[in-house]
Amino acid sequence: MSEHYHAIVWIDHREAKIFHFNATDAERAVLHSHLTGQHLHHKANTTGSGHLGVDKEFFHRVLEALTHTGALLITGPANAKAELKNYIDQQRPELAKRISGVEALDHPSDGSLVAFARKYFKADDRMHPQTQKTL
Repeated sequence: MSEHYHAIVWIDHREAKIFHFNATDAERAVLHSHLTGQHLHHKANTTGSGHLGVDKEFFHRVLEALTHTGALLITGPANAKAELKNYIDQQRPELAKRISGVEALDHPSDGSLVAFARKYFKADDRMHPQTQKTL
């Protein structure tokens, strides 16, 4: 369990990178979807969108990694970030209240991702006072 207040998640349908961090250090966790590598393609004259559904087990594991997060930023390149936010809204309303934002980011390096999060929360923390969480 992390003792850091802030966390950032970068997520796509294959993996989630989670960083719990403060001004000086960061803890990294990487989770992989069990649906990794599966591709569906829509064919003419067929029903359905050709898209995989939400991997709820994957999202559940991401939620477990974020349980004690004080402030959360969700990022990613496509729809998975919005799907994760919707999943959190439905499954963990108390965590949903701690989401500071959802931002589009392509495929940054780990260092760039943490730097982006620190810059984001530096501004965000001025607008929202931090409170100590009770564990």
